[in-house]
Amino acid sequence: MQKNKKLILFFKDISIKDVPLVGGKNASLGEMFCSFVQGKRHDAVSPAELSSSKRRRRYGSSPSNKEILSSKEQIRIPNGFAITAYAYQHFIKENKLDKKIKKTLTGLNTHNLKDLAKCGEKIRKIILAAKIPKDLEKEIIKAYKELSKIYSRYSDIDVAVRSSATAEDLPNASFAGQQESYLNIKGEKDLLKATKKCFASLFTNRAISYRQEKKFSHFKVSLSIGVQKMVRSDKASAGVMFTIDTESGFRDIVLINAAYGLGENVVKGEVNPDQYFVFKPKLKKGFKPIIGKAIGIKRKKMIYSSKGGTKNIPVSEKEQQMFVLKDNEILALAKWGMEIEKHYQRPMDIEWAKDGKDGNIYIVQARPETVKTIEKANILKNYILLKQGKVLLEGESVGEKIGQGKVHIIKSAKKIKEFKKGEVLVTRVTDPDWEPIMRMASAIITELGGKTSHAAIVSRELGTPCVVGTGKATKILKNNQAVTISSAEGEVGRVYQGILPFKIKKVNLDKFEKPKTKIMMNIGIPRQAFSQSFIPNEGVGLAREEFIIANFIKIHPLALINFKNLKDK
Repeated sequence: MQKNKKLILFFKDISIKDVPLVGGKNASLGEMFCSFVQGKRHDAVSPAELSSSKRRRRYGSSPSNKEILSSKEQIRIPNGFAITAYAYQHFIKENKLDKKIKKTLTGLNTHNLKDLAKCGEKIRKIILAAKIPKDLEKEIIKAYKELSKIYSRYSDIDVAVRSSATAEDLPNASFAGQQESYLNIKGEKDLLKATKKCFASLFTNRAISYRQEKKFSHFKVSLSIGVQKMVRSDKASAGVMFTIDTESGFRDIVLINAAYGLGENVVKGEVNPDQYFVFKPKLKKGFKPIIGKAIGIKRKKMIYSSKGGTKNIPVSEKEQQMFVLKDNEILALAKWGMEIEKHYQRPMDIEWAKDGKDGNIYIVQARPETVKTIEKANILKNYILLKQGKVLLEGESVGEKIGQGKVHIIKSAKKIKEFKKGEVLVTRVTDPDWEPIMRMASAIITELGGKTSHAAIVSRELGTPCVVGTGKATKILKNNQAVTISSAEGEVGRVYQGILPFKIKKVNLDKFEKPKTKIMMNIGIPRQAFSQSFIPNEGVGLAREEFIIANFIKIHPLALINFKNLKDK
């Protein structure tokens, strides 16, 4: 049987060339599994960029974290298989669903949120009511049993079931998060249920809206499903890693976010994670260049539910005040990130998980970074507030821009149809269901999440100013209140009362030649060095220690000395 006619493919049989058959997510997992775990090489990525090491690793070996820095082939990726796009097409054809779906989508205006919700719900119900063809059901169960045997279990292995659209994670568009994922799925019956739910999730409201916005045909995009052995990060930690600074586009940095439990909370911005920065050039030379660490507020973690699936539980105050990862684990992840970036020859957005049972770290997903990578010109845009106002809220800035409008507080996805274009979206946290209204927002404010949360990633892609992790936005702000949102004043994002005047200054840095005089930068806030590196200069000439300390502690020394006398603590 031809490869493109197969219903199931294990990761060992998949490469990055198989995006049309297994989607971007599964193609990437197969590519990495073959290249890093099995030691097989694919021609899809330049062989000249790959290591010449001839060592081979099968899926049983697990080197300690101390060994991780020595060889790229020690990157760990849990094994699994893909239910192919051909399987999805077979499911649609056997149930004669294509005509019903086309009829439901005819005349749809995705900006009419009420119609979008009605249309999406109808299509999903049609798909969920259909039956999985017997031959496909048989192949899924057979592959599940085989995967269980690989991990020395003969039934009910715990797996993650993730959708992987065939147009997913292209360099100029990220379809990540458009479809659904299901964690801690055990047993044949639940796996088949999750499979149908994944098929239906190709027509979530946000997926329909996103495809239409990006001009992708609903019928040229198929769905593959990845079934992968779960990493028991519910007993340890997980997070995301970017091989580029997500704010400035600075390429010499690896940014790692980490929180306790399964990684969904970090991806969706449900927690404010730890944040670590590693400097690539020095790591390549064998140093341990962790140049930034910040403890996040990790108030909850996602764990396995005894009934199957997942649940959230509180994190103790002691654990909240501790760093999630040790230094050697941070360096190991950064090294892996660099190897994966080298393999794909582009900045990457990577999900990782630490198993609390075996103590090992695994890579569970990798996709191209789609925001800073696609910016065509090195244009420095400087948003400048012309007038200061009363600060209502502060959080982490995303996007280096200024936006303004009337506040619209949305606490539930059920209320998103009430949102109007040009309003400021204020909410506790966003997830992919919110993307249709995020496209309409003049700015976004969330109570939770960090710089790699869902709200931050989507707002960056949309070019929308955003302030995340404000803590009390839905309590302090009021509906219809006029505000100005500034993420253009450094790391701290601010929400000002009223509509404040501002201007945009644009400079094309590619047209600048380096001056004969060697000019060096004067840095007060360390992270500004990333964005200022694009200005023609000879590096950092002065970094004021007292400014750096003040930037990190964010409290005036006199306020600490006289803390007992402060009226406004």
